Amino acid sequence: MAVALLGSISFSSSMPSISSPSLQHPFNFNKHKPLIVAAMSDDPVREWILSEGKATKIKGISPIGGGCINRATRYDTDAGSFFVKTNRSIGPSMFEGEALSLNAMYETGSIRVPKPYKVGSLPTGGSYIIMEFIEFGASRGNQSALGRKLAEMHKAAKSEKGFGFHVDNTIGSTPQINTWMSDWVEFFAEHRLGYQLKMAREQYGDPIIYERGQRLARNLGPLFKNVVIEPCLLHGDLWSGNMTYDKNGEPVILDPACYYGHNEAEFGMSWCAGFGGDFYKAYFEVMPEQPGFEERRDLYMLYHYLNHYNLFGSGYRSSAMSIIDDYLRMLNV
Repeated sequence: MAVALLGSISFSSSMPSISSPSLQHPFNFNKHKPLIVAAMSDDPVREWILSEGKATKIKGISPIGGGCINRATRYDTDAGSFFVKTNRSIGPSMFEGEALSLNAMYETGSIRVPKPYKVGSLPTGGSYIIMEFIEFGASRGNQSALGRKLAEMHKAAKSEKGFGFHVDNTIGSTPQINTWMSDWVEFFAEHRLGYQLKMAREQYGDPIIYERGQRLARNLGPLFKNVVIEPCLLHGDLWSGNMTYDKNGEPVILDPACYYGHNEAEFGMSWCAGFGGDFYKAYFEVMPEQPGFEERRDLYMLYHYLNHYNLFGSGYRSSAMSIIDDYLRMLNV
């Protein structure tokens, strides 16, 4: 775990620094003028670590495997260790969204997440993010603790602005639109299902999944009868690769795609998350199960199956199509 204790996320010269944006008063990029652009360092990661990171010596730099979109690296210094992600082809907006997501979760004081420190551009193109390095323990641990702490985050952080997030971000490398809306069903239909369905039509020329999916999106209302829906802070991409445990056995969640939404949407990646009975039991003790939960589970999985179809190809189409057809029959539309 990094021992550098810093109180703010620092953005590149195209973005102003922010100091712990509160959940009630989110940082609005449009209200702040960009800083004067300074000359870019040949190695901005090293420069930050040896200045704002409070280190005087970098002892070692080692690659960390596991990611398929970004390169991950550990920097060991005399001020502790830092975790750095870089992407040589994508600008800093993706990592800016990740930093704001991590900070929003960090501020809840519930489940452990790495604290973000710095986002910037690379001189040869692309971008980077520097964050706290957390030493991991077992890859699988206490499911009850995971369920309880995740529910505590959902309960602690709610938005007065409705459903959405301060900025658009990415789910994998797919853009995720987070424009604020007051109605959850409309938000999910338009910004989650609708956006993915349009991508599938444009990318694959797939009118069938588009037309049937849009018919489902227009008729979601009955699935939410007698349900109280609050805009809870969601990790947004919670699968086994984004969950682990630290050396003390405490759950840690990583690589978020945060937004404020219906808490049940957090389980949309449960088909590859490994959530067990102990997880759900502990979760529902904090956030009680709502009527119709089981009927909505596949709906939230559909968003992620569509995203995998758009990201990785036709192997995921049949799963998405099956869910759409099942709901059309259930709703008789």
